[in-house]
Amino acid sequence: MIKMAAKPKLNVHNFPRPPLLERTPRKLVIKWAEKEVLSTTSAFWVLETTHPPTYYIPKVDMSNAFTLTQVPGKTSLCEWKGRATYWSIKNPDTGEEVHSRIWSYESPTKEFTDIKGYLSFYASGVPWDCYVDDEKVEPQPGDFYGGWKTSDIEGPLKGGPGTWGW
Repeated sequence: MIKMAAKPKLNVHNFPRPPLLERTPRKLVIKWAEKEVLSTTSAFWVLETTHPPTYYIPKVDMSNAFTLTQVPGKTSLCEWKGRATYWSIKNPDTGEEVHSRIWSYESPTKEFTDIKGYLSFYASGVPWDCYVDDEKVEPQPGDFYGGWKTSDIEGPLKGGPGTWGW
């Protein structure tokens, strides 16, 4: 019997601050009502202390069947990446539309220019499922951060009750 090597664990308390931006070869897939929203191996991830990875995906890897529309006037500010733009997405099969659960940095800071225009998807409070290397992710606790937790991520995560000041 061949034993498969276990994935090395990634402890979020060993992730850097300020955050690290790098390419990831991991396969990312998002499905909504069994329809594929996107599939890519061309993403970046951001690793930041106490956060599971946040993934940034090229818009070109999103299915043309889904309609993406910028949410007017909705922004937030990240001290590292700059001002975020939010997006709505419409499912062509159901007509359902989800607002402000996707974001991007259209004019990021100098350190994050590689993710200009890349999309990041919340895994919480949405009708879609997110996968990393065929593993369904758990959303980062809370509703502010957008990290994707997989079985190789360990350590207490920021986002839940009592963690705001970490």
